[in-house]
Amino acid sequence: MTWWWVCLGAAAGAPLRYLTDRAVQRRLGAGLPWGTLVVNVAGSLLLGLVTGVAGQQTGDGALVAGVGIGLCGAFTTYSTFAYETWQLVEDGAAASAALNVLVSVLAGVAAAALGLVIGQLL
Repeated sequence: MTWWWVCLGAAAGAPLRYLTDRAVQRRLGAGLPWGTLVVNVAGSLLLGLVTGVAGQQTGDGALVAGVGIGLCGAFTTYSTFAYETWQLVEDGAAASAALNVLVSVLAGVAAAALGLVIGQLL
């Protein structure tokens, strides 16, 4: 049954990523890959939160499977992050590419840690 929760979460996560990315890019412009940054940081926060909550409970793992693996797995995107960063390099914006890597990694890890702490408090 776990695979079913993963499928349901993923079915929601992929379109949510696309819609969020497009909305953010429309608002902030195409100078940097803001949409990918937002989905990856938000997904990291949510995964930390789910992990923190799940660590406080015992159960069948549906929350972690559906939201943690399925939704967050389909919502966040390392491949797009890597591609967009490389595109910045190819476009001659190496400083922007480096900034994208630095901000994405630091903000993602910080968001995951914050989510974990909040989840453990719930």
